Amino acid sequence: MPNPTALDQESSIGSGSAMPNQPEESFGDILSQYESSHAHKPEEGGRGLEGTVVAISGPSVLLDIGFKTEGMIPLVEFQNAGETVEVGSKVIVSIKGRGPEGYYELSRIKVERPKDWSSLEKAFADKAAIAGMVTAVVKGGLSVDVGVRAFMPASRSGAKEAAEMERLIGQEIQCRIIKLDVADEDVVVDRRAVLEEEERAAKERRYSEVQEGETVQGVVRSLTDYGAFVDIGGVDALLHVADIGWSRVNKPTDVLAVGQQVEAKVLKVDVGKRRIAIGLKQLLPHPWDLVNEKYKVGDRVHGTVTRIADFGAFVELEKGVEGLIHMSEMSWSKKARKPSDVVKAGEQVDVLILGVNQGERRISLGLKQALGDPWADAARRYAPGAVVEGTVVSLQKFGAFVKVVEGVEGMIHVGDISVEKRINHPQDVLKAGQQVKAQVLEIDAEKRRLRLGMKQLVPTSLDEYIAEHKPGDQVTGRIVDASHGRVRVELGEGIHATCRVNNAAAEETEEKAPESKADLSALSSQLAAKWKGGASAGATARESARAGQIRTFRIVRLDTGAKAIELELA
Repeated sequence: MPNPTALDQESSIGSGSAMPNQPEESFGDILSQYESSHAHKPEEGGRGLEGTVVAISGPSVLLDIGFKTEGMIPLVEFQNAGETVEVGSKVIVSIKGRGPEGYYELSRIKVERPKDWSSLEKAFADKAAIAGMVTAVVKGGLSVDVGVRAFMPASRSGAKEAAEMERLIGQEIQCRIIKLDVADEDVVVDRRAVLEEEERAAKERRYSEVQEGETVQGVVRSLTDYGAFVDIGGVDALLHVADIGWSRVNKPTDVLAVGQQVEAKVLKVDVGKRRIAIGLKQLLPHPWDLVNEKYKVGDRVHGTVTRIADFGAFVELEKGVEGLIHMSEMSWSKKARKPSDVVKAGEQVDVLILGVNQGERRISLGLKQALGDPWADAARRYAPGAVVEGTVVSLQKFGAFVKVVEGVEGMIHVGDISVEKRINHPQDVLKAGQQVKAQVLEIDAEKRRLRLGMKQLVPTSLDEYIAEHKPGDQVTGRIVDASHGRVRVELGEGIHATCRVNNAAAEETEEKAPESKADLSALSSQLAAKWKGGASAGATARESARAGQIRTFRIVRLDTGAKAIELELA
């Protein structure tokens, strides 16, 4: 065990400067030097004072200790000892220090102070704690009265700075003898070991006192990535990041700070492993308790995308309440292959409530529904003949896909791309990202299909013909087909029209013509008709129904969109 001279080599604490090493000096020499240079008596009352109780106020007992200022001692010290105290009682006390109000802080320590060397030897052998009174600060530590003068190295005082060592003067402490040399009257004591044992004992008591479910007050001692350590009265409890709040907390430093006072609920106590888990959010109302009242199917709500998963995106609707947008509910377009193609973490979005399951704490959300179904009025907006503009999004061997608006794509068949030449592959003419104009050829809103054509927008001789004529105009054309009551007329190269003629009646008249020769009355009728010009008209009708005939027609209808012309015989 080191002697006091070796322990003297330790540097002083806090702002005090290091003391020079003097290995040949004993504690007795050091103390003699101190007393010769400081010719004054230790503070009166250092060895213990007799005080008289003058008042009992709440949790404190006020004593007259013969000084200008009274001393104060907690009433609980008497109660724990099973003693009664009243005004006028005499009590032996020691001074611990001064409180913020100026009163002396007093204490009743049960450990007896040794009165002789034999008692010191027994305490040393038993490693028992003894009482001592700090009398002065000396080189390398403190002078302590334990019945005899003893030395306590600064490192074993339990003080962290020089000012704290100064405040120990006049206070009664508990310490343990770590060196005893009766011949040289050399005694070295240790306070820090006793304090550490008391701290361990206090922790053990605290671990057994803390109960799961109770509410405790604490101070944040340190922060880590996974949580915070909180001092809840002598022991540290772990506040996991998941138990800080009902909403997602990425880093404890976003919510807590070292030194912050918190109120928490004890979640778990493991006395064997000396672990205590606490939570802050458990003292707050659970936000899911009111979900059924606040969120209804069909409601439009606003939220923040918190994280992206392979199957969808989570959206925070309020603190502690998240919903999921499944990948299938993100976009009307089939081109979105993963959630990150549509939304990003931190993005603000409007969504529609699709389903609420409070028991399982799940809310299904729809992003595309909030944007509106672009096919809802597609039949009106994209009627056949309408002209649209869009972007080529992909090219296939059979045609090109064009995005007209978000969620609506149309297909241009390879045969409807150009009128100038035959195209083997759309990429011969088009490329992805190109802006094109096309005409709607066909729409199936139920199946969400839109057929487009580009070549239909190129002016033709038929377009020019329609533009130059109007209904009522008389035109000349050649009948190219007159079968099955349908007469098709060629008005020019590449220009065809249909004519309203009852060909069946004409053919029936022709078939009955031979029989009419034997009927005189019918012949008379024909002659009368001929005289009046009717026979000529009938012949014209029959001739107009024959292929190859060139006749005069009247335009009945011109349809620019359908590129159709309807005629009648003039």
